This record gives sequence, structure tokens and C-alpha cells, in this order.
Amino acid sequence: MREVIVLGIGQVKVDENWDKSLRVLAGEAALEALRDANIEQTQSLFVGNMMSGAANHQQHLGAYLADWIGMRYSEAFKVEAACSSGAAAFRMAVMAVASGDTDLALAVGVEKMSDSPTAEITAELATAADADWEADHGLSFVALNALIMRRYMHQYQWEKEHFAPFSLNAHANGAHNPYARFQKPISESSYINAPMIADPINVMDASPMGDGAAAAIIAPASMFKRSGKPTVKVAASAAATDTMATHHRSEPTWLRAAERSAKQAYQQASVSPADINLFELHDAFTIMAALSLEAAGFCEKGQAPRLAQEGQIRPEGRIPIATRGGLKARGHPVGATGLYQIVEAVQQLRNEAGATQVNNARIAMTQNIGGSGSNIITHILKSE
Repeated sequence: MREVIVLGIGQVKVDENWDKSLRVLAGEAALEALRDANIEQTQSLFVGNMMSGAANHQQHLGAYLADWIGMRYSEAFKVEAACSSGAAAFRMAVMAVASGDTDLALAVGVEKMSDSPTAEITAELATAADADWEADHGLSFVALNALIMRRYMHQYQWEKEHFAPFSLNAHANGAHNPYARFQKPISESSYINAPMIADPINVMDASPMGDGAAAAIIAPASMFKRSGKPTVKVAASAAATDTMATHHRSEPTWLRAAERSAKQAYQQASVSPADINLFELHDAFTIMAALSLEAAGFCEKGQAPRLAQEGQIRPEGRIPIATRGGLKARGHPVGATGLYQIVEAVQQLRNEAGATQVNNARIAMTQNIGGSGSNIITHILKSE
């Protein structure tokens, strides 16, 4: 397998983009990545998306986007893996180039959610759960995560307010990210007193919906180099699955797929958790931030809230997370989220993260979760 690098990145601001269609959002991110890479097109295109068929009445996104951005005749496919669709598209691009099948591949993640009623989007998100055992019984994703969080609090004796640092950190960082949906810090009081959605999850525990797109271009390290900027190598790409239904897991408060994909990634990159300078995790809910930190080996079981309370997750801490706002402040346009994580990790490794730049960032890890932990994709990037 060839060594591969991220040659270019692009993104659009996560927002209620009423004036931009699905193709315009994806096209803007893709064209920005091409400009950043200083190339005009790639031979392969992979589009990560979850719900374009229901929310936008548009499938066949590979050809749809290739046609729009002037890459007609390139091979192009849509990749779907629920909320981990973005990372799945990136992984397909990495594998295509690393295998030698293609020399340049473009991965784009896109989701256009604002045009559909909230109830329809909620129902569509629930299709990533087990239809027979969860969705058909009225369980939304908020409800599933609330059950996991309640169990975690009982099991490890944490109170609701102990999760506040996860949201405070995300919003403090998002305030410095021009692409984030929410660019304003929050207080502990606003976290504690936020309206409840599904006890114990309130508004400040949950990431917002939004429209967005992000993109990255993969190239062989031997053939392409970044001029004037650090070269960012894809050191590891790993994926794992778990049961669809949460109640079928022996440990509902443990992300087995995160543990497995992280271990595979560490082995591929020849690193350990101690070597990771920042971790762009999937904080769709504060409980998922905690579970990801534990499963990826950054603390013991049940101790992630303590890590957050000690300030170790902030940009100056031992394991910075959500350095550009995470899902909580940047927003969670589901099919695009995994590629936003890649873009933000690359920004850190290029020393382009502004006020939330992690000092001496050389190794970054991203982790994108599909479903309630049923499909988890981990990448490790290195700056050279």
C-alpha cells in the first residue's frame, strides 16, 4: 500500500443555508479543496451523505456532484454509513489511492437538513437505529443517548452538571471558528438551566442540525507535496461495527467499535494514545464524548468527566477535543461531519487553527460515529 497525504481541504459554514441547494453546498466545499490542492480535478469522487433521498429527494450523488463541479467522466459514488458517512467517504478515497487504483481522489461530505420539518429529520435519523427493536418502538436518537447517559451516571456515580465541561469547551472553541454554526461561549449556568429534551439530555448536551459540506483530496505521498505548508500524511484508517440495537451489547456504556477501530489505527500508525496531540471526536451528545475518550484509551472507564473537569480536554490540555467547536458548536450536518473532523485536524497540523491552535500539534486523531455506536471510523493524521 502506498503512503498517502491530504493534499487539499475545503468547507462551508454550517448554518441554515436556505439559499444554497445540496449541490451548491457540496460543490463549494469540493471546489475549495481543489483550489487548496492547486489541481483542477481528480479521477475518483466519493460523496458521504445519509439522507439526501428523503430530505432532498435526490439520490445518485456521485454523478450529481461530478457533473456540477466539472468532473464529468470521473468515477463517482455515494457512500452511506449513517452519521459516519463522511469518514466512510474519506476512507474510500484513502483506500483507492493507497491501493494504487487511482492517483487522486476527492472525498466530500454533505447534508442539507434545514429544508425539511424537524419531525421528518428526526424520523430519518432514527433509520440508523434498529428498526425492529428501537425505531418502531418510538426511540429517537436523543432518547437512545439519554438512556445510555442515565445508565452511565448510575454506573459511575456522576451527576448531570459533571458533563458541563464538554459543552463549555466546545462552545469556547467554536467562538473562534468562522465555519461554526454557534460562535459564542456558554456559561455553566446556561448549561445547567437549558431546556430538557430527554432526561438527562438537555439542549446544551446535544449537537444542532444544520446544512454543511466539507471535502478533502487524497494523493500519493511520492507524487505530490504541499508547497510552503506542512505535509499531512494519513497514517491510519480503521473501521469497526457493533450491534445495531444498543440493548444487544454486553456493556451499553462501552463503545466496542470505537475501541477496536482505535486499536487498529494505533497499530497502523505505530503510535499510542499518549502520542496523540488532539482528538476530534464525535460529540453529538456529551455522553458520546465521554464514551469515545474512554474507548480510545485516553482514560479509564467511567473517568472521562473527571478528565473534562480537570481541563485536560481544552486546547492547552493533555488531550484537546472539539478544538474547532466539535459537533456541539460547529454543528452536525450528519453526512458531512466526518469530513469536517478531517478538515479541522488538517488545519491543526498545518498550524492554521488560530486562537484554538494546539501547540506543537503533530499527530491528530478523528473518530466518526454512525448510529448509536454501530459503525465507528477512526483516522490518524501526521504532520511531516
